[in-house]
Amino acid sequence: MRAPDVLDVGCGEGLLLQRLAPLCATVTGIEPDPGAAERASARVQHTPNASVTTSDFLAFDAGDRLFDVITFVAALHHMDTRSSLAKARALLRPGGKLLVVGLAANRTFADWVLSAFALPWVRLGSMLHRESRDIGVPTAESTESVAEIRAIAHESLPGAQLRRGLYYRYMLSWTKPTAEADGAVADPPR
Repeated sequence: MRAPDVLDVGCGEGLLLQRLAPLCATVTGIEPDPGAAERASARVQHTPNASVTTSDFLAFDAGDRLFDVITFVAALHHMDTRSSLAKARALLRPGGKLLVVGLAANRTFADWVLSAFALPWVRLGSMLHRESRDIGVPTAESTESVAEIRAIAHESLPGAQLRRGLYYRYMLSWTKPTAEADGAVADPPR
């Protein structure tokens, strides 16, 4: 099995790029914030298989490159979900994996109850990891609920798996069918 080519959308300061580089053929980060992109570039400057592009994801031109893995870590809520998932789908090689750790808005009573139940564990984890409110990159409020994101994902990425995480987080994963090429899905067997 060959080493994968990875695209990290909204790479922030490049920590994931730095950690993935030893395991991958190439790691490419996209970051729309110039300051964060500059810090990410500095972090991976001595990593020959890593690069950072200052760009909005929808404006990003990959040329003819396709990726084996595309990640969004706390980034998808900064952009239009439907068009971003469609672009990610187009940039994945058949058999490639889309991985999202996302943030969702609390919209329903159940959302609020689940978030309240998780809050003590989230606070404890934040203290143990010495997290700070200022993470050095632009932040944005989530506008879509887990249910809304699940509906968009199932429409855009048939077979996508989405599960709620602690507090307002969710994890989404999807593998592009190997029979899919150029945006077309092969007819199912009869």
